[in-house]
Amino acid sequence: MLIDPNHHLSVADQLNLAGKALFPELLAMEVVSWDGSVMICRMPVRKALLAPNHYLHAAAVVGLADTACGYGTLANLPEGAKGFTTIELKSNFTGTARSGSLICRATPIHGGRLTQVWDAVVTHEETRKTIAHFRCTQMVLFEDLSDCLA
Repeated sequence: MLIDPNHHLSVADQLNLAGKALFPELLAMEVVSWDGSVMICRMPVRKALLAPNHYLHAAAVVGLADTACGYGTLANLPEGAKGFTTIELKSNFTGTARSGSLICRATPIHGGRLTQVWDAVVTHEETRKTIAHFRCTQMVLFEDLSDCLA
């Protein structure tokens, strides 16, 4: 699904619909806003996302951040691109949560034709405490290699 800027729905609404019955819905995450350069997503912390130690599982935080960055990439694909895939990611955790909601703010730091690099900061919505810093590199996909070299 590529984002249609001329669609009657906002980019945020298009992405929320695209995530139905897929991993974003499993996380119960939602796109809050997209302004053309910043993707903001929210995810409620709930029991199903906790690790056996009863704190938020790191994979849930990574899932939120990677999806937010992926949605930003999708909204920023160059003309002729067919999609993208994550080729590298890194997370540093500085906190955790047991309740409330997380907010992820994803921003591009490199928007090339073949790759995009995105940073995200995940914070606890209620306390504003930073939970994680995240960076990923996305590879832009074309129908065939000659499209990439054009």
